[in-house]
Amino acid sequence: MNSFLRAVVVLLASATLASADPIEGVWKTIADDNGDFGYIKIAPCRDRLCGELVKAFRADGKEVASSNVGKLIVYDMQNLGGGTYGNGKVWSPDRNRDYNSKMVLSGNTLTVRGCIFGVCRDGGTWTKVK
Repeated sequence: MNSFLRAVVVLLASATLASADPIEGVWKTIADDNGDFGYIKIAPCRDRLCGELVKAFRADGKEVASSNVGKLIVYDMQNLGGGTYGNGKVWSPDRNRDYNSKMVLSGNTLTVRGCIFGVCRDGGTWTKVK
């Protein structure tokens, strides 16, 4: 491979790495119906964004073992531009329901909302942990 072509490949690879979606990272959810909350790691999955529960906490802030750790909470989410995400789903473990969801990113906060059969639920405002 000549040096010009090698430089183009390196440039394209570095541009892809540098263009991480601003929603990527770990987010602290609001408390669920039981007072529990979690850390969701949002990352690319295929051509969309997904969020996996990486830690679970009781209302008092103590980390707990949960059978939901490792499960997808957010999936098939698309960046619609302007800090808006949609066309995806959010699974609510406390209700065992999947909601058609929208999320809005503003700095280090992520407002989450979802609907199912015309009934909408406020998922609250999540805060970025890292």
